[in-house]
Amino acid sequence: MKLGQGQRLVMIGDSITDCERKFPQGEGLFQGVGKGYVALVDALLATAYPELSIRVTNMGIGGNTVRDLKARWQMDVIDLKPDWLTVMIGINDVWRQFDQPFIPESHVLLEEYEQTLEELVISAKQGLQGLQGVVLMTPFYLEPNSEDWMRKRMDEFGQAAKRVAERSGAHFVDIQAAFASQFKYIHPTAIASDRVHPGLAGHMVIARAVLKALGFEWERMED
Repeated sequence: MKLGQGQRLVMIGDSITDCERKFPQGEGLFQGVGKGYVALVDALLATAYPELSIRVTNMGIGGNTVRDLKARWQMDVIDLKPDWLTVMIGINDVWRQFDQPFIPESHVLLEEYEQTLEELVISAKQGLQGLQGVVLMTPFYLEPNSEDWMRKRMDEFGQAAKRVAERSGAHFVDIQAAFASQFKYIHPTAIASDRVHPGLAGHMVIARAVLKALGFEWERMED
């Protein structure tokens, strides 16, 4: 397990991360961490590692792109002084290119996405002395056909996230790949009606992939 005693895990992103979390900081009682994968990560860490007293903070905001993360990075990441940080961003960066094709100022293209994401990761690594690690997660689109226009563009952004992880020394989690096995048995709309916002089972797929990157030991759940 990579997280240590009393450490803080900050998880930042868009609506997939947000999931009705508490503001200004998503933590505490009464679903303060929201109702999605962050809540599942929090619950599993608290159940399997009660002795570690890990603090999980949800800083997702619905509709965000990497531009929005840059605007709030100091307040919502640096100032919180996390020991571990997860970042999942890019869905809206791609989505706006398809659902708002005639509003180009809402589009975040690949070069800007990759450059900004790398700037954010480097600033966290340089600005946070106690930071133990960063986990970069790919954006995803729940479509098994890799030649679908939006899926293909999302994969390009996922590859950009992978390149940033490799250059910056961050851990990399391919969320798109994590969903692939589900498509063998159920239609994507059974996971998410709009192919983007998953139900609880889809959030568990994400949580499991994140926990694997954090070194979670599932056998501890058997105690």
